[in-house]
Amino acid sequence: MVIVDTSVWIPYFQKPDSEERRILDRLLDQDQAAVVGVVLTELVQGCRTKLQADSIKETLLALPYFETSQAIWLRAGELSFQLRRRGITLPFTDLVVASLALEHHCEVYTHDSDFHKVPDLRRFIPRHGEDQPRP
Repeated sequence: MVIVDTSVWIPYFQKPDSEERRILDRLLDQDQAAVVGVVLTELVQGCRTKLQADSIKETLLALPYFETSQAIWLRAGELSFQLRRRGITLPFTDLVVASLALEHHCEVYTHDSDFHKVPDLRRFIPRHGEDQPRP
């Protein structure tokens, strides 16, 4: 399963001929894309019209959803604590996404370089002709 970050959903919704659209459509067809609350919130808050928000909600609410439990909030805090001790500060939203991915053994499909800084986090990196999550 692949948690798709906001940085990938934006071009997916805004550019119908984008590489993100092609890759993400394949993940969606394979039932491999998942959504999390902070990504859902970021996408809806950025909408310009109700029609746009409704379209985004219709797409995302049909996907598997990982809930942010108390354990995830603690994991995000502990991850931030560990990274800050090494001089690395990540945005709150990235900490939550990373913690959910680690907890559920998912990859993260993102264009955000901050995720490279998270130890043991698996990133989904599409390869030419092979847009599938790794086991």
